[in-house]
Amino acid sequence: MSPLPLLFSYRRCPYAIRARLALWQAGVAVQVHEVSLRDKPAELLRLSPKGTVPVLCLPDGTVLEQSLDIMRWALAQHDPDGWLQVAPMAEMLALIARNDGPFKQLLDRYKYAERHPERSAADWCDEAVRTHLADLETRLHSQPWLCSTRCSLADMALLPFVRQFAQVDRVWFDATPALPALRAWLQRGLALPLFATVMAKPAHHPAPG
Repeated sequence: MSPLPLLFSYRRCPYAIRARLALWQAGVAVQVHEVSLRDKPAELLRLSPKGTVPVLCLPDGTVLEQSLDIMRWALAQHDPDGWLQVAPMAEMLALIARNDGPFKQLLDRYKYAERHPERSAADWCDEAVRTHLADLETRLHSQPWLCSTRCSLADMALLPFVRQFAQVDRVWFDATPALPALRAWLQRGLALPLFATVMAKPAHHPAPG
């Protein structure tokens, strides 16, 4: 029996969450190695010197170091709900690129505002809404998911990051009149049984030898 792919993951990391969402959706069995970010295993650093999660090592030795690459690989194996076909790939990748680039930078500044005192947390938040979340809100006024009436690759790639944004100041996020459709979308995504499954605390796995 061939060995399972080995996934280095961290439960709360949004990049790792999105990778797990696609792997679990595709039904790809993996051995999960939960990483302590303060004590990264030597095997992770050998496979991927950048030392960030997720990293997926396939049985043939192929190493996937980017969460989006892991998502697309997993769904290429099996895509039961057609996440890759819901919308044009270029449209979905453009949303993901804006999320992973400008929005992620603003999210980090908002979440760790004390490290970026040149602006207030509220200013970072406002810019994130103006440059990214307002567009998502507009998309969601006419449909339940970002690209269609069905969940897509883009929804699952963005969901963990919007979740993280919401948790910075949950009272504000739950009350702001600017993002009602985005709030409903986030709740819809978090209520999926798949999301609960990938967020379950992992069993202890032995470190790979």
